[in-house]
Amino acid sequence: MAAKTAYSRKNSAVVQKSNLERWNMQRQWSSAVCKSNKLRVCCREVKVEESTSVRDDEACELVNGTEVSIGDGIRAYLFTAVKNNNATGILLLSDIFGFEDSATRDFAYRVACTGYNVLVPDLFNGDPWTKDRPNALLQQWITKHQSERIAKTIFASANWMVNELAAVGISRKVGIIGFCYGGGRVIDILAQDEGNYFGSGVSFYGTRIDSSVATNINVPLLLITGDNDALCPISLFEDITKRNKQSKMVVFPGRGHSFAHRPQTPEEDEDAEEAFMIMRNWLYNDLLTNT
Repeated sequence: MAAKTAYSRKNSAVVQKSNLERWNMQRQWSSAVCKSNKLRVCCREVKVEESTSVRDDEACELVNGTEVSIGDGIRAYLFTAVKNNNATGILLLSDIFGFEDSATRDFAYRVACTGYNVLVPDLFNGDPWTKDRPNALLQQWITKHQSERIAKTIFASANWMVNELAAVGISRKVGIIGFCYGGGRVIDILAQDEGNYFGSGVSFYGTRIDSSVATNINVPLLLITGDNDALCPISLFEDITKRNKQSKMVVFPGRGHSFAHRPQTPEEDEDAEEAFMIMRNWLYNDLLTNT
């Protein structure tokens, strides 16, 4: 079992400063697709180049948020960092509660606060799972939302993000993050990524995973889970890491399902913070440092 101590908060990501030309391209793209709903985000301290310490509310200052329509009417929400935009896209796949759920959007805000352009697509065509439904109907609901259609939605969203960046002269692969149901789809999508849209992936306690497809994944994959998660057994992630040498697993002792984006206790909140920092470092290394 991998230990969470394999990573350290001391390895916090370095936010890359942009030169003037690059910043102008980022600002043009942000202005073109994000014209409403400015959201002030307060996060933890980060470091910038030359070891100048600043707070996130000074570094990113504002995050623009707006709903967009993709392809044949796919709804999505886009968050872009305004001040420290790093010209890199992230696709964030929700759990079964959908793209409008507050926990998912709060997490997307934070990722955008670290410099990314984060797109959260509606995977369920306006029909997310709701807590008032009987659990006995969950499998029927999942079957209704066919995996092939969801995959098409995800690839259409990735294509939209790549094209929007390319329109302002930015050519870069995007990252993909997912929780629970969305975490499982991260693995499926990376295995099918023939268009090479993605440069890195992070799966938080993914569910409904076929670990055999891991051999088809050609980019770095980070797997984060707890050792008390019945929906995402460690053995499943261990099998993925055996099949795919670019994948790494981080296990948080005592943590159950959804701890990283829905922490319920101060202890879970602390581990959720560490999981976020691990994810941030992973994406920085794969999407920014190695491009």
